[in-house]
Amino acid sequence: MTITSTRYISGAPASGRGDTRFEPKPPERVWQATESPFRGYQPLPTDGYARSSSKTAIVIDNGASLLRAGWSFDKAPRVSFPAIVARYRDRKINKTVSYVGYNAYADATTRGQIRNAFEPGSSVVGNWDVMEGLLDYTFASLGITGQDGGVGRPIVMTEPVANLGYSRKSMTELLFECYSAPSIAYGIDALFSYRFNRGRSGLIISSSHTATHLIPVLDSNPLMSNVTRLNWGGYQGAEYLLKLIKLKYPNFQGKLIDYQAEEMAREHCYISQDFDREMSTFLDWSGLEERDHIVQYPFTEQVIVEKSEEELARIAERKREGGRRLQEQAAKMRLEKLIRKEQTLEYYKDLQQRLVNQTKKEIKRLLDDDEFKDEAQLEKTILELEKSIRKARNKDVGGPDNPEEEVEPTFPLLDVPDENLDEAGIKEKRHQRLMKSGYEARVRAKVEKELEKARVADEERLDNERRENDLSNWLEERRAARQTLLHRIKERDRLKADLGNRKSLASQMRMKTLANLASDQPGKKRRRGGDDDNFGANDDDWGVYRTVAIGDQSDDEEEEDLGAGLKSVEAQLLKYDPFFNENNTLEAQSDWTQSLVHAFLRGPRPFDPESQQEAHQIHLNVERIRVPEVVFKPSIAGLDQAGIVDIAADITNHGLAKPADRERALKNIFLTGGNTMFRGFEERLKTELRGVLPMEIPISLQKASDPVLDAWRGAAQWAAGDESKGGFVTREEYLEKGPEYMKEHNLGNAASF
Repeated sequence: MTITSTRYISGAPASGRGDTRFEPKPPERVWQATESPFRGYQPLPTDGYARSSSKTAIVIDNGASLLRAGWSFDKAPRVSFPAIVARYRDRKINKTVSYVGYNAYADATTRGQIRNAFEPGSSVVGNWDVMEGLLDYTFASLGITGQDGGVGRPIVMTEPVANLGYSRKSMTELLFECYSAPSIAYGIDALFSYRFNRGRSGLIISSSHTATHLIPVLDSNPLMSNVTRLNWGGYQGAEYLLKLIKLKYPNFQGKLIDYQAEEMAREHCYISQDFDREMSTFLDWSGLEERDHIVQYPFTEQVIVEKSEEELARIAERKREGGRRLQEQAAKMRLEKLIRKEQTLEYYKDLQQRLVNQTKKEIKRLLDDDEFKDEAQLEKTILELEKSIRKARNKDVGGPDNPEEEVEPTFPLLDVPDENLDEAGIKEKRHQRLMKSGYEARVRAKVEKELEKARVADEERLDNERRENDLSNWLEERRAARQTLLHRIKERDRLKADLGNRKSLASQMRMKTLANLASDQPGKKRRRGGDDDNFGANDDDWGVYRTVAIGDQSDDEEEEDLGAGLKSVEAQLLKYDPFFNENNTLEAQSDWTQSLVHAFLRGPRPFDPESQQEAHQIHLNVERIRVPEVVFKPSIAGLDQAGIVDIAADITNHGLAKPADRERALKNIFLTGGNTMFRGFEERLKTELRGVLPMEIPISLQKASDPVLDAWRGAAQWAAGDESKGGFVTREEYLEKGPEYMKEHNLGNAASF
């Protein structure tokens, strides 16, 4: 079953000072990942068309994020939806169907066919088929049926600053030719918002979905030649956040989608008042519980039925009873085995006594009956049985096990020539030669072990002398040895991870090695029945299993215990290096309570890799301040542009020559656009501007009453007033002067800068 977390679980904030890693934690604060924005059936507000007249304008805020439309007498837009269309051929009804706006998220089929009207990351229309579908849906939603051959109402539409001539020309042709609009007027969304908030002179900072513009305005006239654009907005911020999350969780099991990133940026990000200081302490354990936000994606958790305490007690008792029965059976079997060995030993000793004073022929017959080659084998068997019985008795009664020293064996037949031996004697001589070889090998191994022990002691003595004579160089050697071991451990873990991934280079080389060694003609494709499979005929072929198992590592590297070597080196550094402490060891760094990486990836709580719930969680911490910081420091996102503070200072200091104009602009710095709604944006901007502008110039910031909707409201207010009459291009003027013709007004783009 699918389990999802609640939208928000409030918890007590972390309190106290010092180390809070082991203090009791409040319940986790978890935000649910945004589901598909599909809204289902929404009734269309079609009553406005009946209230309108031929002079009532249709107002369209043609934004790259959302398209908003309504009538000029409305207080808010009647329809608002994303500028997307999903169009595909439905085979069931054999028709082409289109889903516009939020309806495009209806199911997986429609989501796979989504197309945007705008070029990615810009406010320039690039797909005119989609734009036509959006306008069709807009006019239908407003109740316009087109029975008279067109919309029959003037149209006011917003456009970006310095809109391309081709884009405006194509839009003009579409509205006049396809919809028979009687007149059209274009304006800049930021200027409409400024007019709606009664602004006359100031500096507009409009940070919207695709870009940030700074527009100086004097006496209601924008200075278009001084307008500056920063290519960063909400779209780029969401894309940047998505990249950071994918880098942070490369193997994340959930599906990360663009609109989810936009929602996370809006809900969790904020502007830091001191970015460098806060970034350096953001992952500190103190207060991390409050700063770390968890976004939970849907997951499927294995449901384990929990047993009651009585059931668990009964199960434990059954296990203990079973263990006791097994122990009793094992003890009984050991006793029976011991009795059989004692009986066998008694029989062999009796046999040994019966061999005394017997003829060779009789001795050979008695030994053959019990499958012994000679009396020496019988003696050896008796000694082994006595040793085994003594060991078994000591184990059962808990007595000491006193191993006997190995007695040097004798091999008398090795000095006897083969001519003096019969066939049995020659076989025994071969056996004694093998026994002697084994004994000599054990003696050599024992000597080598003693020599190795002496060599290690000598090296330790020399190492101690070198440490006492030159401590600094000795410490450098230990540090270098530790770094080498860490690198080898890292490479070993990386290779192990690569071998588990069939698409990795290591796995591909492994399969290539298998194919080449199994073929007589490496590098050529094998044909069915074309060659004989003789893999394994050569001893070198079996090296493939070693290659497959451990990759390119050597046998020595395979046998080495890198962990033990590292602990030994770190123990020496802990003892003699004053700058090396417990927190610097690999074990401490691997401890999640000491790991900065763990705090970055999983927050202030332990991570259970077996939990599907935790595997489907995203922890937002440093990203919360890093993403919105780009408008102030574009370089952290790789953007080769100045930030809005530097741009504003350049416009006021160099673009406005008169001190009076500069003072008028700075007295009313106007903020609009959805990207200015981050918490702390206004305070940070004022602080930064105060640091780059003269102290004697007063600075005042004003935020739009609604940074998102004021552009549409300003356009509607302008369209309903008399001021807009000179800004419309009529259909007659279009037919006479062409689609490139435009009329300038103080809320729109200029024909030339």
